[in-house]
Amino acid sequence: MLGIIGCAIMMFLINAIYASASIAFMLLLLLLIHYLSPTSSWGYISQALIFHQVRKYLLMLDVRKDHIKFWRPQILLMVSNPRSSVGLVTFINDIKKSGLYVLGHVQLGDLSTLPSDPLQAQYDSWLALVDHLNIKAFVNLTLADSVRHGVQHLLFISGLGGMRPNTLVLGFYDDCLPKDKLIESSLSATESSDPLNPSQDFEQPALYRFAYLRGSSDRRDYGEFGDGKVLGPQEYVSIISDAMKMLKNVVLARYFNDFDRAQVLLPSSLAKRVVYVDVWPVNLLRPDSCSYVDTCSLFLLQLACILNMVKAWRKATLRLFLCVEEGRSVKGSQAKLGQLLKDLRIKAEVHPVPWDQVVALHWQRQGGLGKNQGSQSPDSATDEVEARAIEEESEDDYVNSFPSNATRVSDDYLAAVNKLILDQAIPPPAVRFLYLPRPPADTRRYATYLHQLDLLTQDLGPTLLIHGVTPVITTDL
Repeated sequence: MLGIIGCAIMMFLINAIYASASIAFMLLLLLLIHYLSPTSSWGYISQALIFHQVRKYLLMLDVRKDHIKFWRPQILLMVSNPRSSVGLVTFINDIKKSGLYVLGHVQLGDLSTLPSDPLQAQYDSWLALVDHLNIKAFVNLTLADSVRHGVQHLLFISGLGGMRPNTLVLGFYDDCLPKDKLIESSLSATESSDPLNPSQDFEQPALYRFAYLRGSSDRRDYGEFGDGKVLGPQEYVSIISDAMKMLKNVVLARYFNDFDRAQVLLPSSLAKRVVYVDVWPVNLLRPDSCSYVDTCSLFLLQLACILNMVKAWRKATLRLFLCVEEGRSVKGSQAKLGQLLKDLRIKAEVHPVPWDQVVALHWQRQGGLGKNQGSQSPDSATDEVEARAIEEESEDDYVNSFPSNATRVSDDYLAAVNKLILDQAIPPPAVRFLYLPRPPADTRRYATYLHQLDLLTQDLGPTLLIHGVTPVITTDL
């Protein structure tokens, strides 16, 4: 080392111009070799060096030294088929910012009945997808007898050391037919490469060797549920419940099938267009718990703030909607929320939203027992009240729980909330952040719970339903 330093000093003492030119030429050669060199058949020494450094620093990343001040989103995104998930994959790449990002996929099967591991041949296609979309993500594939067990596997084993997912992202369970975005991009690429020869055969690269989407003419199987799906509503809500039991934050993404990040963030050529991100940090299914400072609401605000910090979304405007009722001080509530945002250093526009007419449709404001009670005998009505009281006491142990709403919240109320959200969308936002209630403790209500989420988010455009289970914000230094 001393010899190298001494030689460099002597070079500059003899002729500084020639010495500088030689060093610049050497750096230019290194860059050319690094970026233009052909593929090596004897391996890369840089990979060995990187492996050594990564292993050393991963061992130094001690989970026992985690602190809320250094929290960041570490996301596991479950992808059923990449063909229809391009918009969601690129959007989650933004929201994860500098955290861990893992693409997970579950293939149904039993290894004991197969001649070899079917997942090994799929990794090249998934890695090609990561390169094609220019995202910073890892790929984890697993083989399981059910989607629920596969997601459990990935939640348990994904990551390494102190870098493990703390947030699970799922697509929404509905009846919308998926659209193949990879085929569209491949066709456009073919047409642009040879527009004078449209009949030219196009051989799909490894990027497009994924299974066909359900509902397409090329897919012959109809899935376990007869509609091409391998996952039922009961199992879907069970996955959400499992993740919360494992203390993972949960995000449900709806209407991202047609989301085009480049189109959303592209400014208009005629006028300067403002991109909005709407945030509703309150449990809309529980008007009695209208609080903006619980763990779930703060987690929702944190994710919206992180998205706004990303370079591509930095010019977007956060719109925070404050639901108020008659008789409450609007200015007082707005001032408290403004002070909270100031303490958290979150820049957002606060919009008060009167929702007295909506809340009037909630079962708690209509006597609490529903319309069918009048036809019951006093004894049966008393028994039902006692049963519901016991049920609520047992379920209230859950933070942000969903007690009795699964059977009491009416479709009229949900439709009114949905209309309330749509009425505030002027101009329409690029994406919405909504509060996701915890699933009911009674598994028999899972289908009702999912139905209510479907009505709540009907025709809202790209929407994230978010539930946080761990604190992510602190004002202590």
